[in-house]
Amino acid sequence: MIPPGETIGIVGGGQLGRMLALAAAQLGYRCHVYAPEPDSIAADVCAQFTNAAWDDRAALARFGEACAVVTYEFENVPFEAMAAVEAVAPLHPAARALEVAQDRANEKRFVEGLGGRPAPWACVDGAADLAEAIGTIGAPGILKTRRDGYDGKGQWRIMAAADAEGLELPGKPLVYEGFIDFAAEFSVLLVRGADGDIRFWDTPENVHKGGILSTSTVPARELIAAQVPEARALAAKLADGLGYVGVLTLEFFATAGGPVFNEMAPRVHNSGHWTIEGALTSQFENHVRAICGLPLGATDLAARGVVMENLIGEDAHDWAQILSDPANHLHLYGKAAVRPGRKMGHVTRLVL
Repeated sequence: MIPPGETIGIVGGGQLGRMLALAAAQLGYRCHVYAPEPDSIAADVCAQFTNAAWDDRAALARFGEACAVVTYEFENVPFEAMAAVEAVAPLHPAARALEVAQDRANEKRFVEGLGGRPAPWACVDGAADLAEAIGTIGAPGILKTRRDGYDGKGQWRIMAAADAEGLELPGKPLVYEGFIDFAAEFSVLLVRGADGDIRFWDTPENVHKGGILSTSTVPARELIAAQVPEARALAAKLADGLGYVGVLTLEFFATAGGPVFNEMAPRVHNSGHWTIEGALTSQFENHVRAICGLPLGATDLAARGVVMENLIGEDAHDWAQILSDPANHLHLYGKAAVRPGRKMGHVTRLVL
C-alpha cells in the first residue's frame, strides 16, 4: 500500500492525466508528469513535470526513481519507454497491457483467445493483402492502422472493392475490418485492484460523431443492458488474464447476435467521465486507489441518470451558456488552442 503523501508518476500530459492528478490530490498524493510536449495541461495541476523525449532513457529512469508508482494516461506511449520505467518503479497497469492494446491485431487475437468476438478482420501489409481481405470479408469495411489510431484517425472507409483500387497505403501495418450491423455502441468500465477485486460502473450508451465520442448516457437502453453480462464477463477475463491493476475500458457494438468487441483502452476513458459527478467514486479516484493498493470505492450511481457530452472545438466557447443551467457540471481542460475535432472539455448533467 502506498500511503498519501507519496508521489504518483503520470506518463502523458493530456486531460486524462489532468483529471487523474486532481483525483490524486484529493487523496493527498503529489503527482509528477512525464511528457515530450512542453505545454502539458496535466502538468498545470501537478507538483513536478519532466519534459523529455520518449527515447531519453536517463530522463525516464530519473522520473521513475522519483515516483512511488507510475501509471499512464494514454496507450500510445512507446512500449520501450514504459519498459524502462517499469525497470525502476512499480508500473500499473503493467507494460504487458500496453503490448496487447497498442497493436489492433494483437488485441483481437488476445480477445479471441478468451472467447470474445471482434468484427471479421485480417492483417494487411500491402495492396494484395487488402484485395484478399476484401474478397474474404467483403465490403463495406474499415481499413485501420494497427498502431497509433484514435478518434477516427488512421482509418479509411471502404464502401466497395473499387474504393481500394489505387488507394495510397500509408506504409504501416494495417488491419481490415468488416462492417458490423449494430444497434448501439456501449462500453464496459471496470476497476481491478492488485488483490483481484473487480468492480464495474454502470454501462454507458455511447454516440460518436465523426469518429469522436459525442455523448455517453447512463443508464443505457434495455437493448444494451441485456448484453452487458456477457460483455462484463469478457472484460473480467481480460483483466484477470493480464493481471491488470487500475481502470480498464472495453468498447462494444450491441448487435442482434450479442456484443461484438471493438477495442480496449488500458486506462481511464472518455466514456467514463460521467463518473466524476455521476458515481459514488469516479473512475479517476478508483484508478488512483487501485494503483496505490488502497481499498476500492463504491461504483454505484449517484443519480437516477447521467448524460456526459464532449465539448469539441468551438463548443467550448459556450461555457457561459452551459453554466447558466445550475444542473450542469462543466469541465474545461485548459487547452490554449481551439481546433476542429479537438476535445476541449465536457459537461455532465445529472437526472436526480
